[in-house]
Amino acid sequence: MSEAIKTTNHEVIRAWVEAREGRPAVVRTSGKGAILRIDFGQGEEDLEPIEWDDFFRILEANDLAFLHQDMTEDGAPSRFSKFVERQQADEL
Repeated sequence: MSEAIKTTNHEVIRAWVEAREGRPAVVRTSGKGAILRIDFGQGEEDLEPIEWDDFFRILEANDLAFLHQDMTEDGAPSRFSKFVERQQADEL
């Protein structure tokens, strides 16, 4: 697997997601919160689509960074991604 890249750049995140036919989404929690996810249409969880503005508002409000992989070892576009605390991302 190629190395994960971290970013907080909204344009980079959106371009990566859309290039892989993903959409911004959340998993609603029992409280007021939500867990960010990228929905690739595979029915993995009970995801609720959200607008990009809401997605980035949640990303910033929770001080998150986006970790992603551009390509797999065989050269195909990778869908590996996760959200981490920005401080944690700096330590990776």
